[in-house]
Amino acid sequence: MWSKSHSIITRKATKEQMWKLFADVNNWHTWDQGIEYARLDGNFEKGNTFLLKPKGGPKVKIELFEIIPNKRFTDLTRFPLAKMYGDHTFEETPEGLKITVTMTVSGVLGFLWKKIVAQDIVNKLPEEMRNQVSVASKL
Repeated sequence: MWSKSHSIITRKATKEQMWKLFADVNNWHTWDQGIEYARLDGNFEKGNTFLLKPKGGPKVKIELFEIIPNKRFTDLTRFPLAKMYGDHTFEETPEGLKITVTMTVSGVLGFLWKKIVAQDIVNKLPEEMRNQVSVASKL
């Protein structure tokens, strides 16, 4: 199993604003420059799935694996012989809102999917998380 996390602390956005940003899956393309589209039919709740089409890549089906409104959500992408989890947490601290994203890849071919997909996601987290806070602060 492989896992990497990145955290930031901000006073620019609230956990409610961050939640609103992520729960509106169908508009992710307006702030995430790395995707063509994301489509969720239904609510942002456990068990529902959405399609995500990265720029230059094939569309993938992602399951909302765990949902705790305004606190945490975990998404699950199933690859051949591997699973990738994206865990997003929003925690209020005395310094501000702590936002943490942890990417985890497991399975027999986890090493391959880490190299093909997950490592690139992790490498882009610092910049993407700053952008998410900036966009959420205006909601």
